[in-house]
Amino acid sequence: MPSHDEIYDQAIVLQQEGKLDEAVGMLQDLVAEAPDYALAHAALSVFFSKQEKYPQAVAHARKVCELEPEDSFSFIALSLVCQKAGMIPEAEQAMFQARQAQVAAMQRQSEQS
Repeated sequence: MPSHDEIYDQAIVLQQEGKLDEAVGMLQDLVAEAPDYALAHAALSVFFSKQEKYPQAVAHARKVCELEPEDSFSFIALSLVCQKAGMIPEAEQAMFQARQAQVAAMQRQSEQS
């Protein structure tokens, strides 16, 4: 049985081959089996955004932020998806959270030095 990483990689290949619906289906199966697999949620957010299925894209972007609250990039991705969905206040809030995560990361770095 393939690992979660192998399934994710297969889905990315499908997307690159133009088989977006198949990739989405594979990733949906993956997150059903492994709901904490952040990479799959991130890819689903991007893929749903490409399909202009913004509620699903936003939901998966939020899940990534929930799973990786210290990763500023996750909040930046959420902000971009919210912008595309016309959810400007939510996009601004996500960007604020990204900045907070960046500041926290810099503080952790300086404490370790």
